Amino acid sequence: MLHAESEFRGLDLPITVSGGGFASHRLSGETGSDSNIAGGVRAIAYPTLRINENWYFSGAIQIHSRPYLFEEFELQGAGVEVDTLQAYIGYERLWSDKFISVRAGQLASAFGSFSLRYDDDANPLIDLPIGYGYYYTSPVTTLGLSGVQLEAGAARVDARVQFTSSSPTNRRGIRDDGQYGSWTGGAGFTPIQGLRIGASAYRGPYLHDQHPFNLPGEIHSKLLPASGLGLDVQFARGHWYANGEINHFRKAYTVIPTLTQSVGWGELKYVVHPRWYLAGRLNYSRSNLIPSREQYEFVVGYRQSRNSLVKVGYQVVRGARIRGNLDNVLAVQLVMKITGLSKAF
Repeated sequence: MLHAESEFRGLDLPITVSGGGFASHRLSGETGSDSNIAGGVRAIAYPTLRINENWYFSGAIQIHSRPYLFEEFELQGAGVEVDTLQAYIGYERLWSDKFISVRAGQLASAFGSFSLRYDDDANPLIDLPIGYGYYYTSPVTTLGLSGVQLEAGAARVDARVQFTSSSPTNRRGIRDDGQYGSWTGGAGFTPIQGLRIGASAYRGPYLHDQHPFNLPGEIHSKLLPASGLGLDVQFARGHWYANGEINHFRKAYTVIPTLTQSVGWGELKYVVHPRWYLAGRLNYSRSNLIPSREQYEFVVGYRQSRNSLVKVGYQVVRGARIRGNLDNVLAVQLVMKITGLSKAF
């Protein structure tokens, strides 16, 4: 995927606002709620200050009520979360079919293919794919990581390398302790138009003093790396769009067995009509220490206009510790994009 240098100079501020309604027994479990029904809102602002055709500042600031994300259904109590998903200075150049890009600041993880599709308008489903999350139960965080990234491409090949101050599996804020450098890299090849095949990996220490699995007697965190290795594919032709990943993760320990986890997901979207689409995602997780889990999500989407989208979806969850349909989720989501908030100079 080649990057085009922007002719716009100035400040641009698109915003995505989403509202959701959910019905699930998970909402009345550990949260202490007496209701199986909840609702929430989320807004993500994307400020970009373009200095010239090469230099720019960009960010993604998220605010949402809790619960809104599916992974928050088991958290205690309601609340409001504010997260800086991205905030960086960037430099980019484009020559014919070649490009180079450098970014420094708060960055999305360079692992996998989903990290830049967290926006509800870019995600055809409602939940995130298995393996991704905002909290510390997922091997790849969707929150921003402090670091630097170099990305380049030529014709059908693209590549990226990223160095961050904490691991994608245990994101630490810039003011948090227990920060250790972690490397992430990836590459992709586009053999024909509409098909891209990619691979990515990360490695670096991930524990810190307050980590729940930093157990007494464990060796120093610097000597215990977490690693991830993945393959991904994206395909688009006609009315069909497909994405998928297969990933393997490893967290090293000495006082307990090393954790290994294999996860995979595949999603398919079919545009029935310019306003209507059908989408589904199949997910699985297998581990030597964590109970197995499968998730099946299905959505009907209706685009009322270019800037508004309605989704109605149902997620089925199956696993060794899940009884019947108790973890299933019925969800409705309304997504609106606010554009035109810009000032040229």
